[in-house]
Amino acid sequence: MTDGATQGFVDKWLAVQPQQRVALGFVDEGVRDERVALAALEQEIVASAYGIREPQVAAAKLQWWAEELAGAPASGGRHPLTKRLFASERARAVPGSLWLAPVLAAMAQLEQGTASDFAAQVMASRGLHGAMAELENAWWFGESAPAESAARVATLSHLVFALSRLELDAERERLPLPMTRLARHALARGQLKDDSPARREALREQLAELAAGLRDALALGEPLSTFRGLEGRTSLATAAAAARAAEPFTELHRRQSRSGPMTAIRAWLSARHAGRFG
Repeated sequence: MTDGATQGFVDKWLAVQPQQRVALGFVDEGVRDERVALAALEQEIVASAYGIREPQVAAAKLQWWAEELAGAPASGGRHPLTKRLFASERARAVPGSLWLAPVLAAMAQLEQGTASDFAAQVMASRGLHGAMAELENAWWFGESAPAESAARVATLSHLVFALSRLELDAERERLPLPMTRLARHALARGQLKDDSPARREALREQLAELAAGLRDALALGEPLSTFRGLEGRTSLATAAAAARAAEPFTELHRRQSRSGPMTAIRAWLSARHAGRFG
């Protein structure tokens, strides 16, 4: 499907979203490689934004990506993923501002702390994830395609994933639970690493709000790529089930690592929805 130069980056994307292996079979072979390359590029930007603990190092990595994407229309790119994308005429039909927007948004959020409340958390995360959704919709469906649904799905799905890293990120400046929710349940930062009735209830509340938002986003009926549609449907099912579970953190992890017949059904539904828009 992909060449050796890009396969390692595709594998990193699939390691984070293993359900997308099923979605690959529902994407037209004629455009599959370039669409997968874009998904892998988005994962590289996300990894630079969240996976590097030193802000200066993350900023340097993102600055490199900004220069790479700014120059790619003329040079064809240096990175294997950029080369793959800009070998397609489709890349030149996407405005340069859309290519740069995710990287600039990622740089802008590097110093962000924990959000005050759920609405502020969604707004803060939407900068990066909304920009990636707009780029993806322009790539799949054309520059004029609406992207409100895609932006919401991308943002809320990220926040579902962020919750699964609660124990790992308890010492980071930006926590996956907003301050008002921590205060409501009298949770201090140091208590987030350990299971407790208060942590469970805070997680259930957060997951329920995320599930409601995802349900509304998917109901808009706007264009969603096959990958984004599957991500949204999977995140909704995961958040809804974990919100009802006796041990929400355990259920969150169990659901994220599970694949089965429902994954194939969600991938088919996502591909059918994407096919309505081109």
